[in-house]
Amino acid sequence: MQRYQREFVDFMVEADVLTFGDFVTKSGRPTPYFINAGRYRTGAQIGRLGRFYAQAIVDAFGDVDVLFGPAYKGIPLVVTTSMALAGEHGRDTAFCFNRKEAKDHGEGGVLVGHPLQDGDRVVIVEDVTTAGTSIRETVPILRAAADIELVGLVVSVDRQERGSGGVVSALREVGDEFGMATTAIVTIDEIVAHLRDREVGGRRVLGDDDLERIATYRAEYGA
Repeated sequence: MQRYQREFVDFMVEADVLTFGDFVTKSGRPTPYFINAGRYRTGAQIGRLGRFYAQAIVDAFGDVDVLFGPAYKGIPLVVTTSMALAGEHGRDTAFCFNRKEAKDHGEGGVLVGHPLQDGDRVVIVEDVTTAGTSIRETVPILRAAADIELVGLVVSVDRQERGSGGVVSALREVGDEFGMATTAIVTIDEIVAHLRDREVGGRRVLGDDDLERIATYRAEYGA
């Protein structure tokens, strides 16, 4: 793991975004860990989050033209990430996002921000992809707007669990479906390796029971 990845794991714990216990994912699977990006709630947090995403994008994709954020959680993500790319990496990257419902007055349409153009190299910015539902909803919108090049998808955490096909991970599955690369700031395996036998903010984050539940979950659902 690179230094920024280790810092990101600690950051998620400190922000109460990454928690361990008993939860149920959107896909209905019981899970011993949960990532809730809705808990980022201050300017400092969202600014720092954008810097983590920006570094992951630079590492995985290099220069891109546009960041796209699926509504709703993807909207602040593309804004803060584009700001970080400009401020930290000198790359003035455009961004856009979609409305849940098409606007029938003013400029109209479902996309807000950069008007997509033929040849634009686009990266989708998401929080966590479990079933890939939002990606499957928004890729047709992007491709209907212009003849774009869908470069890739970046998420905060790769849960490394099987997709609906039951062979490859959900993240890899949605990437294969749309012919794009996928990446994450960190994976669940990297999170566990970093937090095992380690304290964050004066407390041990992962107990022995948590590690056992995660191992059991990964054995059943892991890709």
